[in-house]
Amino acid sequence: MIEPAVAKRIKLVGFDVDGTMTDGGLYIGAAAGQRVELKRFDIQDGLGVHLLRAAGLIVAVVTGRGGEAARLRSDELHVDEFAAEAGARKLPVFEAILERRQLRWEEACFIGDDLPDLPLLRRVALPVAVANACPEARDAARFTTTAGGGRGAIREFAEAFLKARGAWTELVRTYLRERGDVTAR
Repeated sequence: MIEPAVAKRIKLVGFDVDGTMTDGGLYIGAAAGQRVELKRFDIQDGLGVHLLRAAGLIVAVVTGRGGEAARLRSDELHVDEFAAEAGARKLPVFEAILERRQLRWEEACFIGDDLPDLPLLRRVALPVAVANACPEARDAARFTTTAGGGRGAIREFAEAFLKARGAWTELVRTYLRERGDVTAR
């Protein structure tokens, strides 16, 4: 369960990419003589991100691995902040996002799965781990998904979080109305 009082004070939700937005697998190869890296993202996770943004939350993606796939997916989801820190030193990058947005750690949530995420998970008001997270990340989390990274964990989190805020039902109604479902009341 996510505590409603904590959920209601969150203004920014941050996500790790590899192992959280993806299953952690990498497809690396070459095409036309160029290095190519592909990642698998879950479509329902994308709708979860959409609903978080529709609820007025700032969404940030902070990855410790570069790569165009993460940036492309973040652009597609219209995330508000994207940061790739090749050395996986996420703390200063996330801190800069909070400063730029004039937010405090108490107003932030982060979802991660591995050791590079621990500095953030230990500081945010709502630390979340995906089911396949390392033991240290799960220990730091206040909420752990039953789904693994890249397998619906973000959608599961978004639904639990938005329900804790009391916003889920109306967001779903609005989503369906916008798509022509006149029975959505």
